Amino acid sequence: MPSRSPSPVFRSESIKFLRSLKRNNDRVWFDARKPIYERELKAPMLALIEAINHAFEGFAPHHVRPPQKAMMRIYRDIRFSANKMPYKTNVAAWWARAGLEKTSGGGYYFELNPTSITIAAGVYMPEREQLFAIRQYLSAEGGNHHAKLRAMLADKKLTSVLTPFDGLKLTRAPKGFSPDDAAVDLLLHRQWGVSATLPAEEALKPTLLKQIVSRFERATPLVELLNAPLVGTLSDSAKGPQTGSQSSVNKALFGLPSVR
Repeated sequence: MPSRSPSPVFRSESIKFLRSLKRNNDRVWFDARKPIYERELKAPMLALIEAINHAFEGFAPHHVRPPQKAMMRIYRDIRFSANKMPYKTNVAAWWARAGLEKTSGGGYYFELNPTSITIAAGVYMPEREQLFAIRQYLSAEGGNHHAKLRAMLADKKLTSVLTPFDGLKLTRAPKGFSPDDAAVDLLLHRQWGVSATLPAEEALKPTLLKQIVSRFERATPLVELLNAPLVGTLSDSAKGPQTGSQSSVNKALFGLPSVR
């Protein structure tokens, strides 16, 4: 697919700013240098998001998002945090699936921080109902899709460039699932996905866009599988029996139109 413009890249000043921000994380310092942030980090990040959106049109069109929406804020929410530093020391973007922007379904993530870049895809912080729906989808006693997930996570084309999450595993089977379920090792997970960490200097190279897009494309079947129970693609038989309250939750959170 031809590029609309030269591959957007950051400059050494971009990393220098983040490293300085880490040492000087206060409003007075930042406000005096906000034009540098806008020029060296925000502008190239928005351009990068736009270029990735263009690539998504070919393999993940439901994840195309307005650059300003995909880019995460530099400002930290410190209202309930013991850490009162006002700024994040990274720039990042999250491409949620259309319809799941306000929740935590499967998506794609990119981050630049003072020492590295992170490229990731999957489900990172699912809400309680989403976590249940994904586990039910994978369970041998539910949707029985665990073999598909295992095959994807073992695919050498994927694992050669991305590493599976450790999953923040529980120590016992989650409530509502049998410890004897054939998928129990996957049901213990609270996250499912893959990621790669590369030196920050990779963000300075014209190959940055290719590095990101090639990994996102390889992870797309995984993201689609994890989103399947959240977008109404399950058949009634695969969903299994549900209580009235659980059925209403599914309709409210996961009743998006199926993708054809």
